[in-house]
This record gives sequence, structure tokens and C-alpha cells, in this order.
Amino acid sequence: MRCREPAARVPGSPLSLRNGAGAAVSDLNLSTSAPSLRSDTNAPASPPPPLRDRAFVSFVLSRMLAMFAQQMQAVVVAWQVYDITREPLSLAYVGLAQFLPMMGLLIPAGDLSDRMSRKRLLSMSWLLAAVCSLLLWLLSRSGVHNVHWIYAVLVLFGCSRAFSGPALQSLLPQIVARAQLAKALATNSMLMRISAIAAPVLGGALYALGGGVLTYAVCGISLLLGSALLSRVPVRYADARAATSGSMWQRFAEGVNFMRTRPIILGTISLDLFAVLLGGVIALLPVYAHEVLKVGPQGLGLLRSSMAMGEVCMGLWLSARPINRHVGKVMFGAVAVFGLANLVFALSHWFWLSMLALALAGAADMVSVYIRGALVQFSTPDTMCGRVNAVNMLFIGSSNELGEFRAGTSASALGAIPAAVLGSLCTLGVVAAWMALFKPLRDVDRLEDAAHLSSADAK
Repeated sequence: MRCREPAARVPGSPLSLRNGAGAAVSDLNLSTSAPSLRSDTNAPASPPPPLRDRAFVSFVLSRMLAMFAQQMQAVVVAWQVYDITREPLSLAYVGLAQFLPMMGLLIPAGDLSDRMSRKRLLSMSWLLAAVCSLLLWLLSRSGVHNVHWIYAVLVLFGCSRAFSGPALQSLLPQIVARAQLAKALATNSMLMRISAIAAPVLGGALYALGGGVLTYAVCGISLLLGSALLSRVPVRYADARAATSGSMWQRFAEGVNFMRTRPIILGTISLDLFAVLLGGVIALLPVYAHEVLKVGPQGLGLLRSSMAMGEVCMGLWLSARPINRHVGKVMFGAVAVFGLANLVFALSHWFWLSMLALALAGAADMVSVYIRGALVQFSTPDTMCGRVNAVNMLFIGSSNELGEFRAGTSASALGAIPAAVLGSLCTLGVVAAWMALFKPLRDVDRLEDAAHLSSADAK
């Protein structure tokens, strides 16, 4: 589910609130027959732990800077647009303006991610995002109240996300040694969740202190610093690039076929897609903060952070007690809890209960992200990571941005509360349908078994 940056799902998909493997990934057996992620021939004989690896620390810090910027910007843009229009439908266009260019560019983005330096591609994408922050700063400073200009900037921001998503998802295996990859995934996921908690609160506070002028300035500076820090990260574990053949569409079709022939992965990702597409409530948070709970921009930041807080708590629990048995049933149960928690939020008029419900939804979401991220990351060869992650990002982007559009249009037609209730019930319906359609996913016992079963299904 969300992200996920993306995690940050963010649309940014920030680790879009939905982009990383869960904290319990370290429990995976790295000696399985999953395809090798990269060649370690130039790696040190005894690679350091992730937090003692300067390359990994620099990468995580650069990503945290970028996530802070994108999460803060998401809060402020949503609040500004709704404050100008007072129309829930306007929030739908916020998501649509970012989703359409991202959807259109993900195919060339995934192909480029497998053919050029992923670090360079990610750095260029963050620089483009910094330009978007500058444009939003200029709009705020000039006092423009025409939301169409904001939508235009968000289209450009969606272009930057299209290229940053596949590159970001595929870069970490090239930075850390395979022996430390599981720990690096867990540490990266946890730090991204912490960023997802703090960034919306900071964004709301900065907006209350200095409006969009101050907030967008901080966002732009953070993205520039993140890009500069990323340039210092060495890429030590990338496979040699194979000679490419065929057209871009043929190469991208290989990534689609890779996922299509693995029903466990396809079922996991599509479950996440439709559950959030139909049941997500993030796009309605400005309406709830403004009209239902009456808590202002600071309260909006706290609401957005509540789901990330639940994800962090679940991540800590998973790191101590990883999911070892009945993985498929646990995942379906987690998505059902996600739907029920969103239903409680939809009906709540108490701020504390709304925060608690969102935290519970985030905890359930973390289980889904953990399973999906582990399966995709460990089952995909390095030479195909960009294309597979582009398809994955398309699913995530569809659930995040189109979910916002669905929520906004439903709220405009039915009202915010009926729209949120209907969406939550749809999530529960999706769980029941997918349990019937994807029996292999439902019956998966261990994550290691799922990797073997996926390879067997592909033959």
C-alpha cells in the first residue's frame, strides 16, 4: 500500500511511504536460488555493516533530504490548493497532475535506469524537483492564487518522479555488498519511515511560520543538498552492462513478462494497487483537517505523520520478530486491517481517534510493503531492476495518484465522509476477491518459499 514516497508512494512517492522492503528483510535467507543482484568481484573481502559504510550512510542521508523536501512540499501544496478553492475536487487534480506524466514516462525511465548510471539519473531527477520547488516558491512569493499554475508545476514534478523512482529503487543493491543488503534494506526502510513522520509535521510548522515562501525555499535547498551528497556515493557492486538489443518497448516488455510469469509477485503488487486505489484516505486529509476535525495545517501534518508512525512501530516489531510463517495469510489479514482502520478514520470526529486509526493503517501497510519489497528486490537480476521497478512504480503511482483522484472525485460527488466509508468497504471487498483469485499467494508459508515458487511458476 502507501509509500509509500510513493514511502514516497510521494508522490511522491516518497520510499514513498511505500517503496522499501520492510524492517524484517534481514531474516531472508540470502542463499536461495533467487537471481544474483550484482557481481561482487570488486567488493571488499569483509564488507562493513551498513551504518559503518560511508557509501551507504551518504546515500541514506541524501535520500532523507530528498524525502523531507517532497513530503513537506506535498503537505503545503495540498493545503494551499484546498485553501484557494475550498473544493475537494481540486485535490483530485493535485494527484492527477503528478500521475499522468509519471505514467507516460515510466517506460523510458525504466529503460534508461538499466542503460545508464542510476546515480546520475537520480541526481538529475532531484535537480529537476528542486526547480519545481523554486517555481512554487515564486508563485507563493508573487501571491498568485490561480491553481492552474500550481497544477502545471506539479506536472513537471511528476516528470521528475518518473525518472527518480526506478533509479532510486534499483540503486541500493549497487552501493552495498550482497552480504549486507538485507540489513541495508531494513535500515534504509526504517530511516525513511522516520523521515516520513517528521517531514509532514515540519512542513505544517514551516507553513504556519512563514507560509509557502519559507517552506518551498527549504524544500528546494534540501533537494540541492541531497543531489550534492549523492554525487559522493561510490557505486561498487553494479553488474557490467550487457549489450542491449531490440526497441525500448521490447526491453520494457521483458520486465513486464518477468512479473507476469510470477503470480505471487503479481498478486502481491496488484493487491496493494487496488486496496489503496479504492480505499486510500490520504487525499482527503486536508478536508478532514479543515472541515471535520478543524485542526488547521499543524493538525494536517500530524495526521499525515500518524500513518508513518504506525509503519515505524511495525517495522521495529518486525525487526525483533520477523514474519516467518503463513506469509500469504498474514498479508491478506494486514490489508483487511488497513481497510478497517480507514473505515474507523472515515467515521471519526475525534482527532485522537483519527490519529490512532491512521497509525493502525500504517502498521498494516508496513506488512504489505515488507512482503512486496522483499519479493521484488531479491528476485530480480540487476540488469532488469530498472524495468521491473518501473512497472512496480507504475502500480504504486496508480494507487497513490489515481487513488487521490478517486478520493477527490468521490468526495466532490458524495461528500468526504461517505466517500471515505465507501472506499474502505471496497478495500475489504478486494481482499476477499484476491484471496480467491491468487490462491498461491494466499498459501505461501515462508518468504524463502515464495522466491522458489515464483521461479518454478516462471518455467
